[in-house]
Amino acid sequence: MFFIHGIHRIFNLDSEANKKRIYHSSMRSQPQFDEIGAWSELKLEILKKYAVAYSTILSAQTNVTFFHVYIDAFAGSGQHISRAKRELVSGSPLNALDVEPRFREFHLVDIASEKIDNLRELIGPRKDVFLYQGDCNEILLKDVFPTVRYDQYRRGLCILDPYGLHLDWNVISTAGHMRSLDVFLNFPVQDMNRNVFWRNPEGVDQSQIRRMNLFWGDESWRKIAYETKWNLFGQPEKEPNEVIAEAYRQRLKEVAGFAYVPEPLPMENSKGAIVYYLFFASQNKAAEKIARQIFDKSRKRRS
Repeated sequence: MFFIHGIHRIFNLDSEANKKRIYHSSMRSQPQFDEIGAWSELKLEILKKYAVAYSTILSAQTNVTFFHVYIDAFAGSGQHISRAKRELVSGSPLNALDVEPRFREFHLVDIASEKIDNLRELIGPRKDVFLYQGDCNEILLKDVFPTVRYDQYRRGLCILDPYGLHLDWNVISTAGHMRSLDVFLNFPVQDMNRNVFWRNPEGVDQSQIRRMNLFWGDESWRKIAYETKWNLFGQPEKEPNEVIAEAYRQRLKEVAGFAYVPEPLPMENSKGAIVYYLFFASQNKAAEKIARQIFDKSRKRRS
């Protein structure tokens, strides 16, 4: 039995240069699969490693019984096309479903109905899987987060992996103040650089400014992104990516209320350009230690 929740809202997903859509032909429909690079495959590996450690630790607790769940806000179709191998690879929801010991529940969200349909077919009938079609910024706050209350000994691993600036700060801040969630977050600096952090900030379209404000939570990013340097034409120079990422790390701690936010992992494409930063945030020191170890091993492997 599946639980399928729908919220109908028009939501514009911008295309990304680092992704292209692959259409898989079938008699029933044509689900979309993302073609992913090595950096995305590394991210899937990181998420799976942490999910195993997380579920193992919470399942082993004897002094109190935790009810731990898996949440994926941009779940996708469940599978991707590996650019290097030219074959299907499992996405984060399917990897989480394979984790032992098992999560108690799975909450999978996507804006695209065809992706939810494909997930339903791949997973099959399971009472512990909840599928939601619609805008995760609404669904998480209304339907998912209220089921993971700290005082009810419920805990969750939440994956916030948007395609770009499609995540509202309100979701991130709520996750932090709930105290019950460990979060992996995609900080989409490539989208920011392409659409917001221009050499001439006054030329940026207001719709892009609104997207940035929603993601950051306010307009304080302006002073961070254009703080000190000016070019020969009297225009502000953008600060390096790592400066902006560090400011966001501090914001996750000081504003969203996460106690532990290690240095994020820059996810680079084949040309060495940073596509996004992978953040981890938690209220638990042991959780940070595990995430930091996984990040450090990934850094060493790439160097």
